[in-house]
Amino acid sequence: MKQVNNHVKEVMKEETKQPDAKKHFELSMAKSSIRILACGAGMFGMYDVAFIGLLLAEIVGIKEELV
Repeated sequence: MKQVNNHVKEVMKEETKQPDAKKHFELSMAKSSIRILACGAGMFGMYDVAFIGLLLAEIVGIKEELV
């Protein structure tokens, strides 16, 4: 019975891991920087660069949520 309790505690501990706040912040800043650069590219008519930048920012955003 003690082994079962220990196993349950380990599983609960793994499921309640807190996100890494520093990594989340860094990815958030990177995502915002990419979006700002992409908007600047769009303003100067470089639409292909702008669209690629926005796509990259979304990929970074997904990674941000998984941290």
